[in-house]
Amino acid sequence: MRFPPALLVLLAGAVSALGFAPLQWWPLTLAAFALWLHCVHAAPSLKSALWSSWLFGVAHFTIGNNWIQHAFDYQDRMPPALGYFAVVGLALYLAVYPMLAGGLVWRLGRREARPDVGFALIAGAAWIATEWLRAVMFTGYAWNPIGVVWLPVPGLAQLAAWVGTYALSGLTVVAAGALLLAWHRRWQFPAGIAVAGLALAVGWPLLHAADPPLPDDTPRVRVVQPNIGQEHVADDGYAAEVFDRLLRLSGRPGPAPRLVVWPEGTLNYYVEDGYPPYWYDANPALVRAQIARLLGPRDAALVGGTALFFDPRGQVGSAGNSVFSVLPDGRLGGRYDKAHLVPYGEYLPMRPLLQPLGLSRLVMGDIDFAPGPGPRSVAVPGFGSVGMQICYEIIFSGQVVDRAHRPRLLFNPSNDAWFGAWGPPQHLAQARMRAIEEGLPILRSTPTGISAIIDADGRLLATIPQGRAGAIELPLPPAHPPTLFARFGNGIAAIVALFLSLPAVAIRRRNR
Repeated sequence: MRFPPALLVLLAGAVSALGFAPLQWWPLTLAAFALWLHCVHAAPSLKSALWSSWLFGVAHFTIGNNWIQHAFDYQDRMPPALGYFAVVGLALYLAVYPMLAGGLVWRLGRREARPDVGFALIAGAAWIATEWLRAVMFTGYAWNPIGVVWLPVPGLAQLAAWVGTYALSGLTVVAAGALLLAWHRRWQFPAGIAVAGLALAVGWPLLHAADPPLPDDTPRVRVVQPNIGQEHVADDGYAAEVFDRLLRLSGRPGPAPRLVVWPEGTLNYYVEDGYPPYWYDANPALVRAQIARLLGPRDAALVGGTALFFDPRGQVGSAGNSVFSVLPDGRLGGRYDKAHLVPYGEYLPMRPLLQPLGLSRLVMGDIDFAPGPGPRSVAVPGFGSVGMQICYEIIFSGQVVDRAHRPRLLFNPSNDAWFGAWGPPQHLAQARMRAIEEGLPILRSTPTGISAIIDADGRLLATIPQGRAGAIELPLPPAHPPTLFARFGNGIAAIVALFLSLPAVAIRRRNR
């Protein structure tokens, strides 16, 4: 068996990314990972295994992150063509993690002339470790963990409620290893994996009871999508037009309490009192009063805007990418500041060095955002505690809930207008995985789509497609009791990796 050429490995990596939204061709992902494992097993040396795994990762992340280029289309200070280099440059770095996984698999799992069960199990454990590492190193980049490809198969996606997404990714790699074993006519382990997967895929929908009807007085949630994109930010009257559209789409009070939610950063007026007067384009009390007029006495609104932070001299030192709670009397009920900021998006690392080189952050403005304290639950009268995760924060498995104050639901305002055609459905898919993991409903409100109401099983109850203005309103979906993953977080991923490794070690010793 010869080591496959680099072109074959690159092709496998590219095909492996087609299992993510919007295509969701998950069988191709399994087949591509099986081909990658074949390349690792066939490598004549550790260096060859590392090289083939890195090439696999470069192609995988280039295709999966192609939407990043679109963010550069809105920049005056940087050419749009730079976006293509950004996608490939990021992939060159992210490929280090599959490379580490391939090296571990070759060193620890390759013992026979043909792949065996131990090889597949070590591959799963190595992938869990390196995918988690990718999510935490250098502020982390957790976009598109492999386990997300199972969303079209609800019974398999529900495993995330027990083990989390990173462990589900590892089990997916084990399944790809089983596919490789089947190619080598080692049928017993692949048959067991196939039976277990089929039982989960068929059994969960059959056994999952339908949710009981909700009472008429159940609090309702209304998600607003104004459909105004980034290309209009510099237009005259942009702030007033967006504000007017948000108000018109927010509806009117009804017999049941309503929670009205607006997208990230769409409220372009400051709503907090106490700033120096020259910072205001509109009276903050009047802005809040206009929002409050839409609310009944038991309603509330969560709106995405900007907070300013001043130093002792009265100068603005930084800003907050924030969500404000607006109450029916026009008061602010609470504020959440985004904690997991996007480097080069919401702040420019090493600004004194990079700014003179002509680089800038992708979000417009010269004031960097400052990180908030982390997951927090904001008390909203009539709705209990609401967890906040702004945009990109929702992709970080195990980091979205204040575990000391478990919320009733999660609110994920986002601005996906930057993300082209592939970014918004991928972002939505990852929000659905957080709903499954935590057993909590999620509200997603975006300026241009895809906005959604997601139940605690990750199902889409209602959506607003990309490129359409509108609003969706439903009774607030019930939350589940804390899932196993909600109780123990990614410690479970470590346990799964350990349980995959132990049988592999036992198989090695038995075969000696």
